[in-house]
Amino acid sequence: MWPDIPYQPWRETCTALHLYAQIVGKYRLARTPWLNHSWHATLYVNASGLTTALIPDGPGGVELAFDLIDHAVIGAATDGRKASFPLGPTSVADFHGQVLNLIAALGGTPQLHGRPNEVPDPVPFAQDHSLRPYDPAAVTRFFEALVGVDRVLKRFRTGYIGKASPVHLFWGSFDLAVTRFSGRLAPLHPGGVPGLPDAVTREAYSHEVSSAGFWPGGSGAEEPMFYSYAYPAPEGFAKARVEPEAARYDESLGEFLLPYEAVRRADDPEAVLMSFLESTYRAAADLGRWDRRAVECPTGVPGRPRPL
Repeated sequence: MWPDIPYQPWRETCTALHLYAQIVGKYRLARTPWLNHSWHATLYVNASGLTTALIPDGPGGVELAFDLIDHAVIGAATDGRKASFPLGPTSVADFHGQVLNLIAALGGTPQLHGRPNEVPDPVPFAQDHSLRPYDPAAVTRFFEALVGVDRVLKRFRTGYIGKASPVHLFWGSFDLAVTRFSGRLAPLHPGGVPGLPDAVTREAYSHEVSSAGFWPGGSGAEEPMFYSYAYPAPEGFAKARVEPEAARYDESLGEFLLPYEAVRRADDPEAVLMSFLESTYRAAADLGRWDRRAVECPTGVPGRPRPL
C-alpha cells in the first residue's frame, strides 16, 4: 500500500504522465459547467488508476480513465460505445491526437484547450513531438501510493462538517488534494501563479482555506512529498509546532512539507500521515481563529452515523 516511489528514476515518465493527465482533464474542463474552486475539472482515484467521472457530452455522457495497472486510456459512453488505446513510450503530440480520436469514437466533442498549464516553458500539445519514455512498473507503484494517500485523505475529510472539497487530483499541479474552508471570505488573491489565469486563482481562493495533499515530485519538491498550507496564512503559521518530527516549513513554497519516505517507513504510516494532516490544520484554524466547534466532528467510521 505504501510502495517505494523515488522521483528521480521515473522523473521523465512522471512528467509525461502529468501532461497526459492535463489533456484528459482539459476535456472534462471544456465540457463541464463551472463548479466552485474548479472542482469540475479534476480527476479521481478509482480501482485501476484515475478517472474523469461522467462528463456531459456526446450521447449523454462520456468517461475517460487512465488504467495504470494494464496501462491504457479507456473511454466509455452512456450509449454503450467503448474505445481505448495503450499507454507506452510516445510523444505528447501523439497522445493528444489519440485522445481526440478516442473522444470522437465515443460520440463526444474532440475539442479542448491545447496548451499545458502550471508547467515551465509550456509547449502546445500538438507541437510537442519529443519522444517520452514510459516506465509501467513505476507508474503502477505511483498508483498504489495514490490508493493509500486517497484513503487517508478521505478519512481525514470525514472529521469535518464545514465546507470541504472532494479528494481529487488537480492535473495542473499534479497533486492529490483535499481542502477545508473556514466559511469566511478571504482577501483577494494577488494572482501571478505561473501558467494559471488570475481569475481562476482568485476564484479558487475566494474563501479562507486549509489545504493538504500529495505530490509525486517536482513543483519545487524533488522527492514525493505531502504538503499543507493555509490561505491566507495567519500570523505565526510558519513557526507553528506540527507533527511528526520529520515535517518542516518551507519558506520558498510557503507550506509545511512531510517527505513521503517518512510516512512509508513508519510503523503505522496512516497514523503518521493523519498526525500531519490534523496538526497542520489545527495550526491554521487556531491561529486563524476559525470557529472549530461549528465545523468539526469525530472522524467517521463505517456503519455509524455521525453523532449529534
